[in-house]
Amino acid sequence: MKFLADMGVSPRCIEWLRLQGYDAIHLFEQRLHKLSDSEILCKAKDQGRVLLTMDLDFARLISKISTDDIPTIGIFRLSDQRPQSVQSKLEIILPILKNCTEQGNFIIIVNDDKVRIRNLPIN
Repeated sequence: MKFLADMGVSPRCIEWLRLQGYDAIHLFEQRLHKLSDSEILCKAKDQGRVLLTMDLDFARLISKISTDDIPTIGIFRLSDQRPQSVQSKLEIILPILKNCTEQGNFIIIVNDDKVRIRNLPIN
């Protein structure tokens, strides 16, 4: 499984994913921190990456674009956004993401106390 992290996700989370054996990149390390949300979605889709973000705008954006342009997206809506907190949630959702990406594209919304999964596209 491959990941692309948006600017709201700490690079330390990407380092952690790499230590777990995943192919993970961060927009900042590629000097792509000024990409638009649409360009970020395209990059994730073109490279077959799960997009990890804290940005709720992606949920709105995917309702307006073609199904073919939507990657799997993990949106974190956490009160504690420190890397340790995000990493603990990643540990929970990694098995879910693996199952989801084998069955198509999904949006996974991770809150403090629950994980919601929706099939894409959202109708």
